[in-house]
Amino acid sequence: MNDIAPAVLVTGASRGIGRGIAVSASELGCSVVINFASDSAAAQDTLDSCLRVRRSTAQKFVLVREDLSSIDGIARLVDGTLRELGRIDALVNNAGIAPKVRTDITQMTRESYEEVMRLNLESPMFLTQKVVNYWLDSRPQALLTAGFKVIFISSLSAYAASLDRAEYCVSKAGLSMVSKLWALRLASDGIQVFEVRPGIIETDMTRRVKEKYDRLIAGGLVPQMRWGKPDDVGTAVKSILAGGFPFSTGDVINVDGGFHVQRL
Repeated sequence: MNDIAPAVLVTGASRGIGRGIAVSASELGCSVVINFASDSAAAQDTLDSCLRVRRSTAQKFVLVREDLSSIDGIARLVDGTLRELGRIDALVNNAGIAPKVRTDITQMTRESYEEVMRLNLESPMFLTQKVVNYWLDSRPQALLTAGFKVIFISSLSAYAASLDRAEYCVSKAGLSMVSKLWALRLASDGIQVFEVRPGIIETDMTRRVKEKYDRLIAGGLVPQMRWGKPDDVGTAVKSILAGGFPFSTGDVINVDGGFHVQRL
């Protein structure tokens, strides 16, 4: 391996899907910036998990606490990453929140809508812009196979409507378009963009509705008849980072056990 490892910036990496992605990137031989908003203990657990599976001492793991709901926070995250690792080879936009209270769309508040949209949609748009401009302006040499990568972690909620969390669905549908826009803009620059679309995954976000989804999965909602794991999403991201799709960009990779397949 080179003395310098490829650097992957993962937002919302302290738990759940973000942790699964960070660990998978470490398994691949990458350095990882573990961004988190508040839970420093959980972020440290992610870092420890990355250390356990790393392939080389060239890999570095950095904790960066930043609230990405502000433009200043986004700038500090990118600047801090470049200061600590000297480069960014891939950006994984994973950070996201569900509404604090699930409520019918007729009762959804403007405050809840704006909070969810700010982190789930506005933040990845402008974080990607910041990283992309670094690539285009500085023209660093990519260390990952098939060049630099941008990955958006969306959700089956990009197309499956839930009336009790409308703001979340709208944010993920918008994120799907954001992925397409960046894919078109960056294709000629050799930068790949992907949307990874998880299904029903065991995380803190879904713990509150576990019994509901246990029943639905047992009833056949998910053809593969199980919950998804954060590692399932991490494995998909690892394949992209490893250059497994050299002639692809703008694609949606479903990690949902077949949920997306239309059936009669």
